[in-house]
Amino acid sequence: MANSAESFSPPARQKRLRSQYRPSSQVKFPRPNPRFNLGRIFKRRDSLLQGLLWGLGVGAVTSFGLMGGLGAGFLSPWTLADLPGIAWLQGETAPSGPKSFLPYQLTRPVNILVLGIDRVEDAPPEGIEAFGGRSDTMLLLRLDPETQSAKVLSLPRDSRVLIPRVGYTKLNDANVQGGPRLAAEVVSETLEGVTIDRYVRVTTNAFRELVDLVGGVEVFVPTPMEYRDQTQKLEINLKAGLQTLNGDQAEQFARFRNDANGDIGRVQRQETLLKALQKRLSNPALITRIPQAIGILQKSVDTNLSAEEILALANFGSQLQREKVQMVMLPGRFSQPEEFEGVSYWILSESGRKRVAKQYFGAGSQEKLPLTPPAYLTVALQNATDNPQLVRQFRNYLRRQGYHNIYIGQEAPQLLSETEILPQQGDLNNAQQLQSLLGLGRLEVSSTGDLASDLTIRLGLDAQTWLHRLESKPD
Repeated sequence: MANSAESFSPPARQKRLRSQYRPSSQVKFPRPNPRFNLGRIFKRRDSLLQGLLWGLGVGAVTSFGLMGGLGAGFLSPWTLADLPGIAWLQGETAPSGPKSFLPYQLTRPVNILVLGIDRVEDAPPEGIEAFGGRSDTMLLLRLDPETQSAKVLSLPRDSRVLIPRVGYTKLNDANVQGGPRLAAEVVSETLEGVTIDRYVRVTTNAFRELVDLVGGVEVFVPTPMEYRDQTQKLEINLKAGLQTLNGDQAEQFARFRNDANGDIGRVQRQETLLKALQKRLSNPALITRIPQAIGILQKSVDTNLSAEEILALANFGSQLQREKVQMVMLPGRFSQPEEFEGVSYWILSESGRKRVAKQYFGAGSQEKLPLTPPAYLTVALQNATDNPQLVRQFRNYLRRQGYHNIYIGQEAPQLLSETEILPQQGDLNNAQQLQSLLGLGRLEVSSTGDLASDLTIRLGLDAQTWLHRLESKPD
């Protein structure tokens, strides 16, 4: 567990900023600014500003509008060589490769709670009251300079948790009852005492505007989505198939829940949108739209991140490789109709909760997690090829290797050239063991697989070649 007193800070101010990172509890935040105002951060309107705006907008803030989500730079593959015309701080010469371009650095892992808030109706447009609604989306980000990685944990809003002075209720009520401080306290307790360093709250209307700003996102809609909710003033009408969604359509895709998976299906679709946005943001031409993005976010974001901290996050994000981003959902199950007087909850898995806290955030017990015997793992197979026999052949091979609980799920939404192994419940150790056994495919660390599985395997074209070679070997 990395709870060092060191923090992200510029060299010249390191001593002063370090004193802000010794919380007496796991969720004691520094005093936030009354309102987050990006316009106060930069006053010089010159080429230096251009560089800083890129770092800020792309690295830390631009995609907070995605369900209150992940900074676009955390996913962007750009390098410094791709960005002409940047002026460098302190008169430094621009480096020739993807190196640091700002004097603000992350010096230890940082955990940031991100809340996508349903904007409170009739609240003053510039007031903090607009951020007092329920959290439609909750993410916990861990940014680790030691491993140059980012981890994104989705916390289902219907998770049944104990909120102090309230009792057992849904996780999304914590912000209403006590703002970001209480929300952070509840999340920390749920994750074995993990430290929460900062928070970001963003209203969901920013999401629509930012998706439109980047020209939409390409997403495969697996089935037609039609739903109308007069109470929420929500109307969803999407056709099936691969398509580019505008901001309004992307919000429909994210908020649709009129299917068997309900709110958990929403969480999976949010992860899909994050990946679609990362692909869209790989276009360096979008740098010209950074000022517009900042204008959107000035009215939509509340955070206790300082200007220097935002720049440190931007710096970190600009150097992060796409494959170093891992996404996971807090494991659990749907409640049964006879439980909890009919109230629908996501019931957290005790073992899964502890495993995610340890493997992704270094919290809880320091004992090494044991591997689960293959016979006790549930594996879902999804065919991502045009060969209908492949999944059955692959299932037979896994059974010979001791994996007995195997079932064939729905076909993958798109054809794949490379097989993907997904730790659906966040179990990295067993996913890595399976990948090592197969010598095939790659780990896709996300929770977009089959909900009933421990591990989901999406069989790509390489699996077909692999099986052919396996069968052609002499006994």
